[in-house]
Amino acid sequence: MTTVPQLVVHRDKELMAQAAAARLITRIVDAQAARGTASVVLTGGRNGNALLAAIAASPARDAVDWARLDLWWGDERFVAADHPDRNAVQARAELLDAVPLDPARVHAMPASDGVDGSDVEAAAARYAGELAKAAERGPVPAFDVLLLGVGPDTHVASLFPGHPGVRETELSVVGVRGAPKPPPVRISLTLPAIRAAREVWLLAAGEDKADAVALALTGPGEIQAPASGAYGTRRTLWLLDRTAAAKIPSQLYPPASA
Repeated sequence: MTTVPQLVVHRDKELMAQAAAARLITRIVDAQAARGTASVVLTGGRNGNALLAAIAASPARDAVDWARLDLWWGDERFVAADHPDRNAVQARAELLDAVPLDPARVHAMPASDGVDGSDVEAAAARYAGELAKAAERGPVPAFDVLLLGVGPDTHVASLFPGHPGVRETELSVVGVRGAPKPPPVRISLTLPAIRAAREVWLLAAGEDKADAVALALTGPGEIQAPASGAYGTRRTLWLLDRTAAAKIPSQLYPPASA
């Protein structure tokens, strides 16, 4: 089911990160109160990492029962496990090493020096199997929140405009080759897996994201603008700063400022 995007526009990227951190803490706590556990899909990049850093700095972070939180990733660079470009390595530096997570509930995507070696398709299938094992029904869990950064070309996760991965409808995880930004080999959730999440939050800040945000919200569809195909079953939330929101037609998507 497609959910209509909701927009929240913040004054600047710092306030956006802090407000998103508070929002995510609250969402995790609410999910844990309702069901005992929560699940979140993390994103990398400057906005995803800024969000994690804001959680680390927040006094409210201790409201989360970190041992009852499952963490997944929407995509990953297919490099060695300790490579500084990996989203999981950056996430540990920003937040994960500072909170008492259950290691068994931190589901990093496979690395190029793992059991599958350089076979990115086998690594993607391995992660798909891990997701299926955790799902109550269907190929992936119903994540409470799935975070996505929006690229200047409208890519989300490692689903790039016109690439095969954005057209995938059967698999939950794909190996990506020839990505237009380095490194060229990656692992990514597909749009059907993303759409299994209860809430999808798309993060964009900076003038370089303004065209992508406007295109994704008003443009030609998910093949040309993958971000437009990312939505949750209960909520789709775009968290923006003013510069990223500058080109959205106000008559179509009047933003609620914060």
